[in-house]
Amino acid sequence: MCCMYEKIEVPANSLLELLKLRYSCRDFSAKPIPHEIVHYMLECGRLSASGGNHQPWKFGVITDPNLIEEITVAASINFCQKWIAKAPLLIVLCTQLVDSPSSEIWLKRFPSKLKEMQEIDKELFSAISMEEHQTKIPGEHMVLAALEHGIYSTWISSVDCERVGELIGIKDYLVTNVLAFGYPKESKEPTPKKALVDITFTNHFSKEGVYFS
Repeated sequence: MCCMYEKIEVPANSLLELLKLRYSCRDFSAKPIPHEIVHYMLECGRLSASGGNHQPWKFGVITDPNLIEEITVAASINFCQKWIAKAPLLIVLCTQLVDSPSSEIWLKRFPSKLKEMQEIDKELFSAISMEEHQTKIPGEHMVLAALEHGIYSTWISSVDCERVGELIGIKDYLVTNVLAFGYPKESKEPTPKKALVDITFTNHFSKEGVYFS
């Protein structure tokens, strides 16, 4: 199936062209990231969408090598991730537990499980559903903003979030993810992705691909 976007003129510096270059970098050079670019990345994160416009997040900017080393240890709970220690910049994504009627909205997304979900301890439910606080939206904005400037990144989800929270001294927030940023030591080929037809359907799950009448 032909990709319809190939029929339009795509600028050389378009988002699509940037995404074609992206890969998860785990080998960073020692080159520091200019402060102006870090601010640009954070501003792109700040402007992200959030449910009910709650914006329940804080972004921890980590540049202290000793602290990065300690976070590296916290991120090695399942396997060694010593490569993190070479990153000149980590951004810790934190979310606030929003206590409002909107929490009922999230529960009702899965009606068949409503009773069981209502009986779960509030803190436990908040911890396991923290992705609903949408920190991945500003995180991805920062990833793309960095990529504009030749800075690559990797999402770090296998991490002891509680330990990272202790290290950075957060209060009334949860750590959800950590992002590692830096200039790549050497260029690398992007990881192959599935074809569009393999990940899309039109109007019904049985009709694979994208079709317009």
